[in-house]
Amino acid sequence: MAEKAILSAKKLNFYYGTVQALKDISIRIPANQITAFIGPSGCGKSTFLRAINRMSDLVPDTHVTGSLTFHGQEIYDPLLDVTALRRRIGMVFQKPNPFPMSIYDNVAYGPRTHGVRSHARLDELVEQSLRAAAIWDEVKDRLRKSAMGLSGGQQQRLCIARALAVRPEVLLMDEATSALDPISTARIEELTLELREQYTIVMVTHNMQQAARISDQTAFFLTGELVEMGNTERLFSMPHYKRTEDYITGRFG
Repeated sequence: MAEKAILSAKKLNFYYGTVQALKDISIRIPANQITAFIGPSGCGKSTFLRAINRMSDLVPDTHVTGSLTFHGQEIYDPLLDVTALRRRIGMVFQKPNPFPMSIYDNVAYGPRTHGVRSHARLDELVEQSLRAAAIWDEVKDRLRKSAMGLSGGQQQRLCIARALAVRPEVLLMDEATSALDPISTARIEELTLELREQYTIVMVTHNMQQAARISDQTAFFLTGELVEMGNTERLFSMPHYKRTEDYITGRFG
């Protein structure tokens, strides 16, 4: 039996003005798995990732055709509450981007925005989220200190905690380790594997070894098209298409 898809696209096209960035993308992303998007720069993988929680709305003169659904609901339905969508589909960016405020306030920011006022509840959410992001023990004695004093790897785990604090179902990670050193990268990879138990994770990565190490499914994008998607181990060992094989063996990209 096929795994239940939490996100699904059918013949999705995405345009920046007259430039078509995604061409007829059809994909099913299963719940509680890590799905990696790989492909060379400019292939459409980050565009598709940002379309999932409508971060692309922030770019002027874009439009979408086709279908993109979350739990069967059209993400680009004009009546959809985009703020509610982004609460359910969180995002972690390439460069750590903590707010210039305390560690505590960074994590409490989302819950406060969504109406949580109880100090006890905020304390609980902050601790739970920092624990889930594997950084609680490092910051529990400095919660009121500025987040800007953390190392790059710590800042990125704080950003993951901030995304988790509003209890999303899906976590989008846009090259979330590419700005980090190898030790921090390894910690975030371990963390991602742990988070898969509770969340659906979709990650864009330039690092094919990373996709091979931690993802369950891999999708290979090229020039705005989805060339191939499947079980990660199978895709890396026995790709169905020569273009996939050429990319993963380093013949281009």
